[in-house]
Amino acid sequence: MTQIQHDRLLIIDFGSQVTQLIARRLRELRVYCEIHPYNKVDDAFLRAFAPKAVILSGGPASVYWEGAPIPPAAVFTLGVPVLGICYGQQVMMHCLGGHVEGGHGTAEFGKAFVTPTDLTHPFLSGWFPPEAGPQAQEQVWMSHGDHVSKLAPGFQVYGTSPNAPFAITADPERHFYAVQFHPEVHHTPKGAKLYENFVRLAGFVGDWTMGAYREEMIAKIRAQVGDKKVICALSGGVDSSVTGILLHEAIGDQLTCVFVDHGLLRLGEAEQVTRMFRENYNLNLIHADESDLFLGALEGVSDPEVKRKTIGRLFIEVFQKYAKGIEGAEFLAQGTLYPDVIESVSFSGGPSVTIKSHHNVGGLPEKMGLKLVEPLRELFKDEVRALGRELGLPESFIGRHPFPGPGLAIRCPGEITREKLDILRRADAVYIDQIRKHGLYDAIWQAFAAILPMRTVGVMGDGRTYDYALALRAVTSVDGMTADYYPFTHDFLSETATRIINEVKGVNRVFYDCTSKPPGTIELE
Repeated sequence: MTQIQHDRLLIIDFGSQVTQLIARRLRELRVYCEIHPYNKVDDAFLRAFAPKAVILSGGPASVYWEGAPIPPAAVFTLGVPVLGICYGQQVMMHCLGGHVEGGHGTAEFGKAFVTPTDLTHPFLSGWFPPEAGPQAQEQVWMSHGDHVSKLAPGFQVYGTSPNAPFAITADPERHFYAVQFHPEVHHTPKGAKLYENFVRLAGFVGDWTMGAYREEMIAKIRAQVGDKKVICALSGGVDSSVTGILLHEAIGDQLTCVFVDHGLLRLGEAEQVTRMFRENYNLNLIHADESDLFLGALEGVSDPEVKRKTIGRLFIEVFQKYAKGIEGAEFLAQGTLYPDVIESVSFSGGPSVTIKSHHNVGGLPEKMGLKLVEPLRELFKDEVRALGRELGLPESFIGRHPFPGPGLAIRCPGEITREKLDILRRADAVYIDQIRKHGLYDAIWQAFAAILPMRTVGVMGDGRTYDYALALRAVTSVDGMTADYYPFTHDFLSETATRIINEVKGVNRVFYDCTSKPPGTIELE
């Protein structure tokens, strides 16, 4: 996607879980940037890439570890502004003659407050309230075990925190900047302002838009695919829908979309999806009813990782089957997003921790004979929605809550049965209907019901029941990387629980999940 017309910023990734959030902040500023792992950036790469500025990301390492990730020395001799974040600050100091300490009293995790020592530098413009003077404080998010104890020559301190004496530092002459905290996360409320100041100091004008992304990705798809055929895995969610429409715009009739009904969809979903695409878009669409295949393979399976891997394997087999019937098909397109990637495998191939496997992530087995096209792999959900608007998708589709590829399988902890799935479908439909009736759908990032692997005693009328318990989940989020539970009123929860128990046979108890992400994930499995 590299395009000469854009000034480019290079983000060197040292393995932080939130590196992509840096790119996100820059995109909001209409700055074109690319993330590359530290072990792929050498002097030759830097010469070819010719960045206008460089950002060194955070990461889990210590500069004193054997084989610790280190940027090439040429980063500091390019003559362009450099910003170090967390580990990026530490490795900058380490490389340029400062000192980093680890051990007792150096760690700082969570919310902290930075106090300025100098308010005059434009890097801090608009960040600290000037009227507060030296008493000003600004909330930041820390996550570091080591800290800088001695600045490299040429650097000055501009802000401190209780456990980071050099929380904000800069070498104004060389335009080197470094902070110990993470400005990219929303727990640093004014962090975006620091990125804005940095890119303005670096001379970026902000000429990269979602329209530019659309044009560049279309060009990239055409270059990758050539005159070959592409199969698109279409689920009907916003991710796969945007992928399908983007591909259709790029390659037209070379695209065939395959909608797989795996028996794990929500109530009426198959009919809704196929109708929308056939009525609104001139797409080649295959409706593949493979519910018996998937449910047969999942019968008796309770381990969540086995569920995901089974579903992933069957998706591949199904797409392979349909690919054989399409002459010239050499590519499989899917709507993988960055949160899927970062929770499955490091974006960089580096030291980020795997949280869960994902059926969309990890490439395709060689036996399938298809190559991947993933045009949304570096985007967050809200960016995908912005791209969908750019492509003219209806708001009714753009605003749909996310629905996972494994479907109801991961909302059915424990053993999967057709009976439990039927109960879950009906209960989920009531829950979403309640949310819509109360005008809350658009205020919630994602909401769903999950059937729990437990039965509870109840009483209905004069009789004893022994039925399933249901959990309701609703979260607010910006990008899916973090989330808070939605604060429904007790009246709403009471009304919803009553409706589900009365209308859905097989449920006699309803819980509401109040867990944030982290420590939980959005989905239960």
